[in-house]
Amino acid sequence: MSRQPELRRTGMERQLYRWAAIAAALIVFSGFARTFYLKGLFDTPALSTLHWVHGTMMTLWLGMFIAQVSLVAAGRTDLHRRLGIVGALLALTMIVLNTLTGIDAGRRGAVPPPAAAAGITPLMFMAVPLIDVVVFAVLIGAGLWNRRRRDVHKRLMLLATLGILTPGIARIPLAILQQGGLPAFFGMTILAVLICAAIDTALHRRLHPAFLWGGGLIILSVPLRIKLAGTALWTQFAGWLIA
Repeated sequence: MSRQPELRRTGMERQLYRWAAIAAALIVFSGFARTFYLKGLFDTPALSTLHWVHGTMMTLWLGMFIAQVSLVAAGRTDLHRRLGIVGALLALTMIVLNTLTGIDAGRRGAVPPPAAAAGITPLMFMAVPLIDVVVFAVLIGAGLWNRRRRDVHKRLMLLATLGILTPGIARIPLAILQQGGLPAFFGMTILAVLICAAIDTALHRRLHPAFLWGGGLIILSVPLRIKLAGTALWTQFAGWLIA
């Protein structure tokens, strides 16, 4: 009888990760449906090879995350560990591709309409995707380093996935979301982090340190990149990247 609460808590925790993984995939699909997944049905601009590869790798990452969560829920931790090697290589590939995509956007002078309306230049906006890369790399690196500490590993991998949802959120064709601009886009990402952290805290009756510092990193990176983007140092650095 004493094990029943623990088993119930474990089952609910697995449901949290499963639904978080599915929700992340749905958000990305909703945001990029018109320009990537269902592109043939919409009259959207052509994509470069870099963007096709970038979109494909992002899709594979989400599929990998769902598969890994499902394997743990099914008790197949042996397959989870084997697939984790592929996941690590995929994460490394994403870090490189996301960096190249961010630099390419700056080189093309691409700025989302809400950001352009706020007076954000292409060089300034480069801080958004490139800081995302740094945060993703830190969380993934820490998650892989702590792969034998399951409680830390799974939370950091979840946070790494939640932290890269902002581009997908920014492209969801909802008027109320688009009118909110960058604060709404970042706010939705932060909300996703807070919801998962809150549910996990309620289940275990304490805030896990991985959620504390990992979630804190995602949240604090938002004002950091905004502050950094307006400095002369960043402008020089971004200009050097696209030169």
